[in-house]
Order: sequence, then C-alpha cells, then structure tokens
Amino acid sequence: MERTFAIIKPDAFAAGSAGKIIARIYAEGFKIVGLKKLYMSKVEAEGFYYVHKERPFFGELTEFMSSGPCVVIVLEADNAILKWRDLMGATNPADAAEGTLRREFGSNIGENATHGSDAPETAAFEISYFFSGLELL
Repeated sequence: MERTFAIIKPDAFAAGSAGKIIARIYAEGFKIVGLKKLYMSKVEAEGFYYVHKERPFFGELTEFMSSGPCVVIVLEADNAILKWRDLMGATNPADAAEGTLRREFGSNIGENATHGSDAPETAAFEISYFFSGLELL
C-alpha cells in the first residue's frame, strides 16, 4: 500500500463539490487515512508550494490557495500516487480526459479543483506539512 496527498482546492469547495469528490475517492477504492477542512494562510500556502517559488504563477497560486477553505486528505491504495493523478486528470481541465475530477469540477488551469503529490518524496513532505503521524488512522 502506498500513501499520497490530495487537496480539494478552494474553487471546488466553494462550488459545493467536496462531497462529490470524496464520494469518487471512495468509489475508486482509496482509503482515506487523514482528512481536514482548513483555511490556509498566504504564508502556509507559500510554504507548501515553495518548490514553485521562482515560477511566474507562484503569487497567483498562493493567493488562490489562501482564498478560501479547502480539504486536505491522505489517501491510501496500491499505487496511490499514480492512481490519484490518473483520477485527477491533466492540470488544465480543458485537456483532462472525460471522467476525471479536473474535467468535471475544474474551471481552468489555475482553478482546477484538486491537487495531488507527484512522487513518493513529494507525498512524504506534503503529508507531514498538514498531518502528524497520530492523525493518520
């Protein structure tokens, strides 16, 4: 079993899609081992997305991620990282395949409903950024 990190972003939360996304997570066979609703501060968003600090979209991304509540989740499944990324779909919802979360719930490349870790090392950092070991059941 592998763990990965996911976020239901502020756009999807504000649209009332969090429950639908969580239902899809369960339907696809993931186990949720950690889940929190939170409101990231700008500083927390900057710390979380520090790997993108030099990229031109960093300010816009951290503004967006601190613009409203989101849901942070730790998922567990066989090949969880790849499985979650496949379920999310392409970063740009317009390019995402039918049936993916970003195609269904995302609006544009900046407001694309979900986030997911891209590698085991990234997942380890992202999980520990929001969850202590005692919170993962």
